[in-house]
Amino acid sequence: MENGLESISKVLEWAYEKAVTGGIPGTDSAYEMADEYMKQEGTLTDRVNSLIRWQNAKCATSGFITGLGGLITLPVTVPANVSSVIYIQLRMIAAIAIMGGHDIKDDKVKTLVFACLCGNSMVDVLKDVGIQVGKKLAEQALKNLSYEVIKKINAAVGFRLVTKFSQAGLVNLSKVIPLVGGMVSGTIDGISCNIIGNAARDTFIQES
Repeated sequence: MENGLESISKVLEWAYEKAVTGGIPGTDSAYEMADEYMKQEGTLTDRVNSLIRWQNAKCATSGFITGLGGLITLPVTVPANVSSVIYIQLRMIAAIAIMGGHDIKDDKVKTLVFACLCGNSMVDVLKDVGIQVGKKLAEQALKNLSYEVIKKINAAVGFRLVTKFSQAGLVNLSKVIPLVGGMVSGTIDGISCNIIGNAARDTFIQES
């Protein structure tokens, strides 16, 4: 388990850095994605929902995931399909956070972005570390994110991701190794991406 958590933690850091800087060839950064969707018509929520729908389609397309360049630079031996799914989802969440007016270079915001990867379980993760969850989730959470709480949330997110991917047969808990062939189910990815996108919208978007 410890090996798996360490590897997933490294993937999260790697994927977040790439999402912020746009470091993977052929893909936009979270900033560029946010800017593109902010130019669309409709309310802020409408624009975010449009972004989520686009991401759902991409997550369900195995060719897009396996075609991502730059994954060979990943510093740990986590399957490329797992790494790319995490990257795609983190970039989506970060873009939504930007659209909500948050600074994704802030460690507190970054931790909330990671927490959104838990989807429907995000509320439980935050409650477990003592954060009261209400309508203005991001505002309340950011006030209470000490360094110790950040570490607890990041650890909880890592544990849930290792559990999720191991249950799908993608990550061995005792030793994280690359897979030869095989893809995360496109249908599962699409559904998961939608749930995670909704969690990000509910966290970072507050319209009066």
